Amino acid sequence: MAGQDFGHHLGLPRALSGLPLTPLMREYDTLAAAQRTAGLRHVGEVLRAGPGGLRVLDGLYVPTGPRGRRRVDAVLLEVLAESSGPAVAPLAAQLATLHRADPQAPRRVVLYQLINLLQDHPVHRRAALAAESGIHPTEVAGLVAAARLRPRLDGRQRDAAESLADARAQGRLHRLCALLDRLPPNGGDPALAALRTDAAERLRATEDALRAAEEAEARDDRDEASAAYLRALCDAADDLRALDGLIRVHGRNSGLGAELHAYHVELSWEDRRDTPGEWQLLRLRRNEREEPSVRSVLGASTATAGTVRDTDAEPGATVRYAALPLRNGRVDGPPLVSRPLVVAPEVEDPVFRDGPGRIDCSWRRPAGATGVTVEHTGPDGRTARLAVGEHGFTATGLPAGEHGFRLVCHYATADGRTVSSPGVDATATVHLWPEPVGALTAGPAGEAVRFTWTGARDAEVRLVKWPDGAPAAGTELRTDDLPPALDWPETAGALRPPPGTYTEVAAVAVRGARALAGPAVGVEAVRPVPGLAAHRLPGGEARIVLDWPGDAPLLVVGWQPVGSADGRERTVTAHAYRRGGLQLPVGRGAVRVRAVSVPRVPGAVVVVPDTAEVLVPPDAAVSYQLVRVPRRLFGRQRTTLLRVTLSAPGGLAQAPEFVCVARSGTLLPRNASDGTTVLRISGPELTRLGSLEKELPATPCAAPYFLRGFLLGEHAASVRLEEPPLASLVVR
Repeated sequence: MAGQDFGHHLGLPRALSGLPLTPLMREYDTLAAAQRTAGLRHVGEVLRAGPGGLRVLDGLYVPTGPRGRRRVDAVLLEVLAESSGPAVAPLAAQLATLHRADPQAPRRVVLYQLINLLQDHPVHRRAALAAESGIHPTEVAGLVAAARLRPRLDGRQRDAAESLADARAQGRLHRLCALLDRLPPNGGDPALAALRTDAAERLRATEDALRAAEEAEARDDRDEASAAYLRALCDAADDLRALDGLIRVHGRNSGLGAELHAYHVELSWEDRRDTPGEWQLLRLRRNEREEPSVRSVLGASTATAGTVRDTDAEPGATVRYAALPLRNGRVDGPPLVSRPLVVAPEVEDPVFRDGPGRIDCSWRRPAGATGVTVEHTGPDGRTARLAVGEHGFTATGLPAGEHGFRLVCHYATADGRTVSSPGVDATATVHLWPEPVGALTAGPAGEAVRFTWTGARDAEVRLVKWPDGAPAAGTELRTDDLPPALDWPETAGALRPPPGTYTEVAAVAVRGARALAGPAVGVEAVRPVPGLAAHRLPGGEARIVLDWPGDAPLLVVGWQPVGSADGRERTVTAHAYRRGGLQLPVGRGAVRVRAVSVPRVPGAVVVVPDTAEVLVPPDAAVSYQLVRVPRRLFGRQRTTLLRVTLSAPGGLAQAPEFVCVARSGTLLPRNASDGTTVLRISGPELTRLGSLEKELPATPCAAPYFLRGFLLGEHAASVRLEEPPLASLVVR
């Protein structure tokens, strides 16, 4: 019956033929991973056969009604992939691709998985399990019989069965034969039997090609040997004898560039084929017994012509590289082979720096190097081995001049030998360095600071300000790396720092292109106090007014009586001054008041500008009062006298002018020009006489009128005016 493999005569053992021992599907592991992601027991569950059940014995069918059925094809699987969720859609799409390549493959995979599933369970459970797996009821018995008849595969055999198609597609004949040897020889799978026959024929053809190649190679017929080895690789891409022979035949001419670097081998080649394609790169080395090359695939499985790096070459080994041209994954022509290369890279980036009688060297040691040796040759030609560390060395006690060094890396091989790199030659010069600055001192010189130092003979001493802090004394520097010299104005050999600054001034000894850092000293220039003024208040106090100097946190304000050696001072904060001002108990005598900013940095050399100073005159006062002379005294009319008195403890050098003004009416004069001037006494006269009486005009203006005195001139603010009661200033 055409189209029926084992769906009829269910009772006869031979009726169930062609049971699949292998899915014969490429990339089966990808399909199985998608199945596990979807949570399916077998890939047939992706078809969602429904109540009717899935038919598998006579072909792969899904029910379309109570009695109808539809063969599973690529169209059905594509529709299923588009309508399914994200977990199932990739699996359905993969089955659709598989069906387009081989219409029988999906059924073969489903049967393979179902039989494995039933064989993994006890016999008495298999019928129920088949029914639970969505199989059509009429085919449950046949499927159980198939599970009973087909040989059971263990885990190792299943891995082999599921890898056969990949090995065949990759042309790996020897792996294919090894996988076939794991499977039962009489499994009843016609496809597997055909694969065994084909593999045996190809294996015989490979052996024939190898014999022909070896015979041609013995005759030194390289072209014939190369063609025969290529025929062998065409049948068996994993035949190591053919691969070794092909590389050996073409290894005399280096067509693959290989260059050793510190941490990799760089390979370069050109693809001269008419149609460029992919290449496979191999790393070849002799084993410990000097037997044929041990091969390893370099990096990715394939590469394109150009430049490729090998970062995994074993240090100390002697290696060669082969680039095999590929076409459709198979060797397509003779390989390109590099020259032998000892993997013994040199130290990378050796850097030499000289110091006083010294040379320092640092490097990056290649991975795998067991050590580095350095041979030193001095200006006198003498050679000696230096003691080195892992990343460099320091040679001391060297005379000035040019010194030579040879740096060699050493590597341990797998057989216990030591391999050395060719070595790197380098030269370095020991220059003349300056003598360092011994000590640096600084002292204030008025508004400037004077620096002195010791040491630094035959060297220039440069005063600098380091932007990020001064290096330790003795640090070796290059002159080009120094900050600019201090640019403070100079006055008589001293330098004037900007007010309100703190500076770490460092001394550097300079000789040519080299310099040595020296000690540093801190210099603080406090800000001057501008706008200082003092105004007397009653009770022997004075109000101090000033412009607070920038960001100065504290001021010291001191006061001292004129002619006395004793004085007092007070520390004032910016906050307190701005909130409540400043009043000082200065007494009634003349006092000298000074104000200066407080340094902020302890231990710094402090440069103070001219101290702000103001003289507070003594507590002077001018008083005046009317003196009335009785009527007809000594036969004269009554007169009005004005008595003016100056009182000043300790005397007063200069006094203001006193002016008396009269104004008619009941309002007091507001200022010295608000009325008629009736009396004027100069400051010198008032200072000389101290107290005097002056007669006022009889009728300066219409009575009644008010009299009032005023102090004028530049000294008016320093003298108080004591006025009598207002009622006593009315003249009627």
